[in-house]
Amino acid sequence: MPGNDAEETETKSMSQSLIDLLAIVDVEQIETNLFRGKSPNTNAQRVFGGQVIGQAMVGACRTVEGRLPNSLHGHFIRPGDPQVPIIYQVERVREGKSYSTRRVTAIQRGNAIFSITVSFHAGEECVFDHQNKMPRVPLPEKLVEEELPKQPLYCETTEFIRRYYAIELRPVEIGRYVGQKIDDGRVHIWIKAAGRLRDDPALHMCALAYASDYSLLDAVTARYERPLFDRRIMIASLDHAMWFHRPFRADEWLLYAKESPSAQGGRGLVRGLIFKPDGTLVASVVQEGSVREGR
Repeated sequence: MPGNDAEETETKSMSQSLIDLLAIVDVEQIETNLFRGKSPNTNAQRVFGGQVIGQAMVGACRTVEGRLPNSLHGHFIRPGDPQVPIIYQVERVREGKSYSTRRVTAIQRGNAIFSITVSFHAGEECVFDHQNKMPRVPLPEKLVEEELPKQPLYCETTEFIRRYYAIELRPVEIGRYVGQKIDDGRVHIWIKAAGRLRDDPALHMCALAYASDYSLLDAVTARYERPLFDRRIMIASLDHAMWFHRPFRADEWLLYAKESPSAQGGRGLVRGLIFKPDGTLVASVVQEGSVREGR
C-alpha cells in the first residue's frame, strides 16, 4: 500500500525526480476516510488531471487490505486550483468475497472537483487468458539512437515534463511535435516514472494512473495538421476509465498505444492500451475530453 512522505524521504539515495513523483501522488491522512493532497506546481493554470486521479487512488488504497485495484472510473467536475489543498473523502461502498469498492470525492472550497470509483480484486486463477498483440514499433533505446536527437523541441519538452510531471517520454511519431498529421489517429509513446519506485504493486498502479492522463487527448488532434501544443485548441478531460490486467512496474518503459475512434460536437473519445516491452498488455484506458477550437 502506498506509504506516506516520511517513509519515502528516509531513503537518501532516491533521485529528486522520484521524490517529486511521490510528492505528487501522496496524500496526508487527516481523519478516518479523509485525506489531503497538495499540488507541486502552484503556478500552473489548473491542477493536472492525472494528479487528482493518482491522489484519489492512493487514498482509496489506504482503506483496503490485501487487494489491488482492478479498475477505476472517474469524472472531472470542475477545474482544480493548484494553490488550494484538495480534500479526498473516501466512501467504503462494498466489501465482498472477491471485490471491494471505494468511491472517492475530491473537494476544494466545499465543492466537488472530481469523483472516482475504484474497484479492488483479490485475484484468482481462470482458464480465460488472452490479449491483443502489441503494435510493432521501435523500442525506446532505438528511438534515442536514431530519431529523437534530431528534434530539438523534443529535448525541451521532455525535460519540462520530467521536471514538472516526473514522467519520462519517448514518442514514436516524433513528427507530432511539429504538426505531422496521423491519418488513422493512432499515436504511440513510451512512458515511465522518472525515478525508481519501491516494490509496492499498488504504488505502481497509482503512478501509472497518474501518467495515463498525460497527452492522452493528443490522439484526437493527431488526425489534423496541428502541433502537439497548439494554443488555438482548448482541451480538457471530462472522464477517465482504466483497467489493470497484469503486473508491471511503472518505473520501467511501457508503450502507450492510443487512438481516437470519434470526435464530434466539441468532444473527442480516446482509447489506450499499455504494454510492457515484451508485448504483455498491462492496462487499458478510455477517456472522453472537451476538444474545442479557441475563439
